[in-house]
Amino acid sequence: MFETIKNCFKVKEIRKKIFITLLLLLIFRLGCYIPVPGIDVDKFSEMINSGNYSFLEILTDITGGSLANATLFALGISPYINASIIIQLLTVGIPALERMSKQGEEGRKKIAQITRYVTIALAIAQAIGIVINFGLQSDAIKLSIFGHYANGSGISELGAKWIAGIFLTVVYTAGAMLVMWIGERITEYGISNGISLIIFIGIISTAGLTIVEKFKLVFTGSPEVLWELLGFAILTVLEFVAIVAVDLSERRIPVQYAKQVKGRKMYGGQSSVIPIRIAGSGVMPLIFAFAIISFPQMIISLFWPNSSANQGVTEWFSANGEWYGQLIYMITLCLLIFAFAFFYQSMQFNPEDVSKTIQQNGGFIQGIRPGRPTADYLKKISNRITLFGAIYLSLVAFIPSLISIIALSLLNVKDTALLSVFSTTGILIVVSVALELDKQLGSQLMMKNYKGFLK
Repeated sequence: MFETIKNCFKVKEIRKKIFITLLLLLIFRLGCYIPVPGIDVDKFSEMINSGNYSFLEILTDITGGSLANATLFALGISPYINASIIIQLLTVGIPALERMSKQGEEGRKKIAQITRYVTIALAIAQAIGIVINFGLQSDAIKLSIFGHYANGSGISELGAKWIAGIFLTVVYTAGAMLVMWIGERITEYGISNGISLIIFIGIISTAGLTIVEKFKLVFTGSPEVLWELLGFAILTVLEFVAIVAVDLSERRIPVQYAKQVKGRKMYGGQSSVIPIRIAGSGVMPLIFAFAIISFPQMIISLFWPNSSANQGVTEWFSANGEWYGQLIYMITLCLLIFAFAFFYQSMQFNPEDVSKTIQQNGGFIQGIRPGRPTADYLKKISNRITLFGAIYLSLVAFIPSLISIIALSLLNVKDTALLSVFSTTGILIVVSVALELDKQLGSQLMMKNYKGFLK
């Protein structure tokens, strides 16, 4: 990987793309520190970190602490991610969107535009929910800077609240759209997928800030924290090794192509493989499952935080509820991961299309007849591999909870922030994005070498 990066900096075009990517990511991180006027950051951060809003804590980790600090990019990239998930699901169910997705580049542009409109709607909804619950109800919004309410010159307290709420909704929605724009520009002019890199940077930043805080405790008279850092480092290395091993694992199905005589030349007679990865869908089933399972809790806790429905959801269907609520939550999450793993695999790998392509090119799988038997064989193999991939993703989702329980109950660790902030899911995202970035750099370097060879 380091050799690939060194070689990329030797090529002017790739070096330019790397610098554009770094510049845009720097702009994103600067936006995560730009304060929004009118917010009491201490009260805002205290409510988010209270432990009653697990999905907002996850959102804070993804945004690099921007949400807890109530900055310009508080919503981060989450509205765009949710919009993309909704559009992908609707593409399967709505024939018009399905036809649009098969129209090539023009169809993809139309779907991208629809996704942007849905992103705006979701950003407005999230901003309104956050402002109502964390701003107006907890007095985290400083009403004195809106209008002349503090001086008693004509604007009532209710009017000042409305002005404050509208202002913050517009600012946070604009920040979310700007993050989406940065991600799309990275994809277009930079290296790899911009949205993935923004999530990657957010997770790395949150983990880095937490580690720095722990080191401050070590140097200010808490040497026992050093053992926590050491355990975290060992656990992280083990998780990296396990995730990389599974992420690079694949089943290779050998395909033999028959010899064909065309004119005076002979074609074919070669052998190839069809690679099917265990983690072919990556982290998408996890993101889909977490988004779906947290949606009811998000809506209820944002708009009706003090209702009995919110208390019931927290008790019976939450990772922070009672033991029976945690059990129901984990089983439901596991079922969603399995469902989305098979759903996403069906979108990526179509056995019928692969079988037709093999047959049209004069190929066959040894011991399997071409046509329908080949499609059934490929479907059987794909379903079996997807099953193991879904089990792997389920373990990834549950390991952080098990580690936290062990740390709190058996090891008497009082603070599990270091374990939770860089969870297995976060590490899976980091590893997947890093491997994809390495592949993108390698492919662009290879394309440049081919161009030089052709010249």
